[in-house]
Amino acid sequence: MSTIENLTDRNTHFAETEFTAGLKIVPQLKTLLIGCVDPRVDPAQVLGVQLGEVAVIRNIGGRVTPDVIAEIALLVTLTKTLGGALGPGWDLIVLQHTDCGILRLQDPPDKLAAIFDIDPTSLSDKHVGDPRAAIEGDVAALRASPHIPGAFRVSGMVYDVATGRIETVTGPAVLRPDPTDV
Repeated sequence: MSTIENLTDRNTHFAETEFTAGLKIVPQLKTLLIGCVDPRVDPAQVLGVQLGEVAVIRNIGGRVTPDVIAEIALLVTLTKTLGGALGPGWDLIVLQHTDCGILRLQDPPDKLAAIFDIDPTSLSDKHVGDPRAAIEGDVAALRASPHIPGAFRVSGMVYDVATGRIETVTGPAVLRPDPTDV
């Protein structure tokens, strides 16, 4: 059986036994999560997230990049058009993990630095080899961005691929107390 056939069969099972009609586009838990594309770190699996509960942005390393900040800004706009407000009472979680493939992309630094939109000589400032320090830096980048609603409660977590456990490194703390600063 090919991968596509296998996935199609799995979807048939999902549609018949697990599908929930009528889910809203706004996540039930009022949570936006930034995570890594690594298949070992699917937030739905490692955090027990159900369909419709959390919006997830995944990229290499689960890092806060200029593109991620732009995506969050677009989601703020989308949520407003749907009559909601992305920010006050919402959680923004950065989830990174141990043994991340991003470690293997540091040398040469040019391509990875481009993802962060920084000079390759500054790549060490992103703490690619230390997920806890990377979380702290990424939370600081969210705090510094004028495009992120200040009333988000921001947390940073590291998932250990050897144990299956998460560690909260940062948060939850409100970025900026004024919810009108978007």
